[in-house]
Amino acid sequence: MASKVFWGLVALILSLQDHFYVQSQECRLIGKFDLHGFLEAKNHELIIGGMFPFHFRTILTNDSVMEEPKSPKCEGFNFRSLRWAKAMMYAIEEINNRNDILPNITLGYQIFDTCFTISKAVESTLTFLTGQNETHPNFRCSAGAPLAAVIGAGGSALSIATARILGLYYFPQVGYASSCSVLSDKFQFPSFLRTIPSDVTQSKAMSELVTYFGWSWVGTIAADDDYGKYGIKLFKEEVEKHGVCISFSETLPRIYNKESIDKIVEAIRKSSANIIVIFSSDIDLSSLMEALAQTNITGKTYISSEAWTTSALIAKPEYINFLAGTIGFAVRRTELPGFEDFLYDIHPEHGTDDLVYEFWEEAFNCTWPTNRASFYTNISAEATVAGRKRNISPVLCTGRERLKDIKNTYTDVSQLRITYSVYKSIYTIAHALDDLDKCIQGNGPFPSKSCAQLLDFEPWQLMYYLRNAKFSLFNNDSINFDDSGDVKGYYDILNWQYITNETIGFTNIGYFKSTDIGSGTEIKIMNSSIFWNTANGLFYLVLSRSQVLFGLGLKDARECISCPSDFWSNSYRNECVLKEVEFLATDEALGITLIFLAVFGSSLVIVFTVIYTMYRETALVKANDRELSFLIQISLVCTFMTSILFVGKPEAWSCMARQTTLALGFSLCLSCILGKTIVLMLSKRAAKSKVADKKNQIIMKPLYQKIVAVIGLTIETGICTAYLILYPPWVYKNMESQNVKIILECNEGSIEFLCSMFGFDVFLAILCFLTAFVARKLPDNFNEAKFITFGMLVFFIVWISFVPAYLSTRGKFKVAVEIFAILASSFGLLGCIFVPKGYIILLKPERNTEEIVGGRAATNDKSAPATSASITSEVNSTTVSTVVLDE
Repeated sequence: MASKVFWGLVALILSLQDHFYVQSQECRLIGKFDLHGFLEAKNHELIIGGMFPFHFRTILTNDSVMEEPKSPKCEGFNFRSLRWAKAMMYAIEEINNRNDILPNITLGYQIFDTCFTISKAVESTLTFLTGQNETHPNFRCSAGAPLAAVIGAGGSALSIATARILGLYYFPQVGYASSCSVLSDKFQFPSFLRTIPSDVTQSKAMSELVTYFGWSWVGTIAADDDYGKYGIKLFKEEVEKHGVCISFSETLPRIYNKESIDKIVEAIRKSSANIIVIFSSDIDLSSLMEALAQTNITGKTYISSEAWTTSALIAKPEYINFLAGTIGFAVRRTELPGFEDFLYDIHPEHGTDDLVYEFWEEAFNCTWPTNRASFYTNISAEATVAGRKRNISPVLCTGRERLKDIKNTYTDVSQLRITYSVYKSIYTIAHALDDLDKCIQGNGPFPSKSCAQLLDFEPWQLMYYLRNAKFSLFNNDSINFDDSGDVKGYYDILNWQYITNETIGFTNIGYFKSTDIGSGTEIKIMNSSIFWNTANGLFYLVLSRSQVLFGLGLKDARECISCPSDFWSNSYRNECVLKEVEFLATDEALGITLIFLAVFGSSLVIVFTVIYTMYRETALVKANDRELSFLIQISLVCTFMTSILFVGKPEAWSCMARQTTLALGFSLCLSCILGKTIVLMLSKRAAKSKVADKKNQIIMKPLYQKIVAVIGLTIETGICTAYLILYPPWVYKNMESQNVKIILECNEGSIEFLCSMFGFDVFLAILCFLTAFVARKLPDNFNEAKFITFGMLVFFIVWISFVPAYLSTRGKFKVAVEIFAILASSFGLLGCIFVPKGYIILLKPERNTEEIVGGRAATNDKSAPATSASITSEVNSTTVSTVVLDE
């Protein structure tokens, strides 16, 4: 009985095992997102997602590690963005009512608020991918209509973050306001397209505007995000090609910081530049505009990027004093028939969306009278972000408020630009879906010429049709994409002008467009009467492109020009002063030191020459060709003195003489050394050979040694002569390395000839080293090969070290590095070849005899270095002398 109970328990445990395992592996929700937006998905076959910055920022909260993290709340309602979202709804409704595009299905939408922050944009992206409010992007759990594509996410930084996630699944994303150039990189963002031009085009447009008016002294301000940084970087690269100078370059703080804003204001105040280029969104720029409104800074003309050119957040009445006269770029504008009436069709009574309630409360400064937990009152009766406070109005909304009775950015349809870009984005997706639906089986673009099913396609299949979309809208505006997913660039050029004392109008004064994608451009300024802002107020100015103010010291000069190439502007930016000319002068400490070392080295060589002359009949001097030793000494004097040619102001003759003289000096020196080492190498061979082979030995006579030297010098002379005739060096004023200095230097002409000259010297040096290295262990009283080997090692070490040091320096120090290499290598050869012989000649004369040098007598003197010109070897009881004495 007990055994039956036991086995029963075992069976029960085994049967429940899988159940326990499943329970332990069960999915769990790791976090809820606080997302707000609009949803219209019922009774629709396909859904298009949208991301819009309905708010300016998230509310900063002091999260504790002891509490569960919460999705941040948002604040600062953005009326302009709500108009963009309504454009998406308007386009979808228009497409659903058409019979020529997607006639058999209707589109729905799911729209989320990004709050102009990356974290919220990522939350929305993950929700789109999963179909539910949690982070499991590898699973789509929604049972509703499939999501076809996403438009957004507004700012470039937001789109970059979302495109990295959507790109993992090749999920289609169409940007309506993200112009950052990095988004053109299809390796990083394979599934991103956009209906707004890339900032490559806008930056070029800005630079051409600057050069069109002849401005050459500008300041720059950029938002601290990818849009601002890449945009202003491209602008600088373009204008600097035309000699435009940057007065200051500042970055707007991403999160409000009073100290940073004050620093920018002070930079604007102190700068003499009256043209300021600003690459930023209106949201990031608003803090700076508030600060400038508190100052009396006028007389500045601002060049605006498309992100804030027509923004009502910036074009406020209180900013007219310093912003009127702004010139900005704006994307293509159009009028959407019936769109204004569509905008008015919004009311809290028609839905339960928090954003609609909040819009109504913000628009009419009232509180909607419901039991609904208000979007703000849930947070607190008073929200504080970055020092700003929003008070909840005690006035209750009646519901009878009329949008037509107030001026509001939401209902302003005079500048439908980004709004139109949203409209184009929806139509791009719709046309791609329509092309996918019209595919004929057997003639499709996919494997086996298959087609995708409209209600059951993969994201990459829709991407094919999006990349190849080509269509025209009601206003004959044609849409197509290049290989980077970009459209052809077109911008209206707008000038901010007074309409009344309280309003600013945007007057179209020209346009900029790309004639071909990625190649030609065209700029045209059609209105010559542009509203300019000066320190004394606003006035109309017809400005000629050739009009300049130069050297007059006027504070409020509209334009400046670049100084002549030999000049630089003074600290007041009102006069050109001669640039400092830099070269290694003979009267400065560095130049004097190097000249002294050159003269000192030459003097040492001359001293050894005098010693050799005085003791020219001694065995050590006569050993291994006395004439070659004198030629080496002459060549070393030449190399030492050549270094002096590098000091002083470069002249045409000195530029031509110094490199060729140096090459010839080293060539003579190394050719003579080669003549010596060949003899030593043959002596080594003779010392190791058998007696029977001695009759076949190669005899190197003194004449042959001199011929080797002459051949080496002749080849080098031929190369130098061709160099000076065909591509001679010249004096060059280097103005690229430094703006405030002219570096006077020698342009070496043909690099090929220069490499050939010194390459031949390197070839000789390698031969000298190899032949000396072979003979380094000759059994002799004075082994000259050993010291030549050391000398060549020093030579190689110096010049190998010289190359990186030479390439990493500029100006006079570059010349000093080359002089040091010349002196160091010359001292190395002098010390290794002649100092040991001089030691014996002067201090050990008893060793300077033909018996010892010639190998006919041994020496027991261990205090002196092993002698180097005679070699004695006992081979088969026969003494072999390898010394060559001059006869």
